[in-house]
Amino acid sequence: MSQKSSCDAAAENSENKSLLSCLDETSGTLVDTETVSNAKSKGLEISPTPSSNVAGTRDSSVSGGTDPENSGNSFPEQGTGRSEVHEQLIEDSSKQCHIEDDSLLDQWMALETSPLPRPLWKLSSSACFVYEACGGRVFVQRFSLQYIYQGRTGCVNTVHFNQHGTLLASDGDYLKVFLWDWLHEQPVLNFGSGHKSNILQAKFLPNCNDAVLAMCGHNGQVRIAQLSALPGTQMTKRLVKHESASHRLALEPDSPFRFLTSCEDAVVFNIDLRQTHPASKVVVIKEDDKKVGLYTVFVNPSNFYQFALGGQDQFVRIYDQRKIDENVNNGVLKKFCPHHLRSYNCPAYITSMMYSYDGTELLANYNDEDIYIFNSSDSNGADYVKRYKGHRNNATVKGVNFYGPRSEFVMSGSDCGHIFFWEKSSCQIVQFLELATTSVHGT
Repeated sequence: MSQKSSCDAAAENSENKSLLSCLDETSGTLVDTETVSNAKSKGLEISPTPSSNVAGTRDSSVSGGTDPENSGNSFPEQGTGRSEVHEQLIEDSSKQCHIEDDSLLDQWMALETSPLPRPLWKLSSSACFVYEACGGRVFVQRFSLQYIYQGRTGCVNTVHFNQHGTLLASDGDYLKVFLWDWLHEQPVLNFGSGHKSNILQAKFLPNCNDAVLAMCGHNGQVRIAQLSALPGTQMTKRLVKHESASHRLALEPDSPFRFLTSCEDAVVFNIDLRQTHPASKVVVIKEDDKKVGLYTVFVNPSNFYQFALGGQDQFVRIYDQRKIDENVNNGVLKKFCPHHLRSYNCPAYITSMMYSYDGTELLANYNDEDIYIFNSSDSNGADYVKRYKGHRNNATVKGVNFYGPRSEFVMSGSDCGHIFFWEKSSCQIVQFLELATTSVHGT
């Protein structure tokens, strides 16, 4: 047989590396080219690494891999053992840390998880395929940092897409709001918000042709901005002022006029832009006659009268605007809490919360604790149904979100500067993106 030219050999080697780096849908494994190359030089055989070894890695590696770019890309496979190379890596790493501690952490991380479901693809129209693909694990595991937008210096607190996903609003400590054409990596508009201290959230109202932006801030003000394409013609107006910081707004789906505000003063306001006096008080949140400051509010997408609140205690509270009577159970319709956190001496509190796409689930992020899902249809006092571990929520008010057209994933920022993605049904970390040297506040 004739010897191959050096060019042909190089091309074949490059092709083999590319193939080895791909995700094998059938076996559910990821083969790393560098590991294969090192192993071959030592005469070792490579076997896939099961994802059960992924969930328990320490600190920043808790994502599901040692490299953020490849994190979470392993799938479980029954009966698959560790390779000799993998065992050698663990043996080497044991010299730098306590194996017993790692073993306990592995066990704790593996609790309350289940095997990742196999990918399921359905043949259908192109539109349906795109819809399904947006909730596919294979695509989530391909996420990577794509753009970095340079605006003003200072902390960015939240970002929010407009209804069509063409514009991105960012806010922060610099008192201005930036609107970005994210695809072309440039700002199309920036304007003074009228706030005198940090802007904590800015959101486009739906069905208003991107002409109205609602904002809340650290000084307690809730404002709107009337946007115009003409430079210098943006107008902002104060709607109401809370007594302390207002962290979050809750938009009513499809309404260009109505939204809710929450605040550390424990008050919830309903805003209706059609009214002469747009702000009306809905409820003051109390527990045993003591006010409970609020960090988050969210409207049920399937029942606009219902909304959920979270803040400076461990309880998720659901209210119905038609049935609020502060003399009866402080107006609460239902109240949920992880049962191991029910003690009134528990320091855990809720920094962020949201409903799933159909309103059947409530997702809550707890400070110095984990992320939990509750069934919104469960009876009052029910325990959580899912728990998500691995991130750090201590330094700031961390956000949490569902991702996917049917809320297939849970995502959150972390004090370690990463974004975590968990597959909702299995509670396993499937993606881990490094974005910052400090905290990632919102997602």
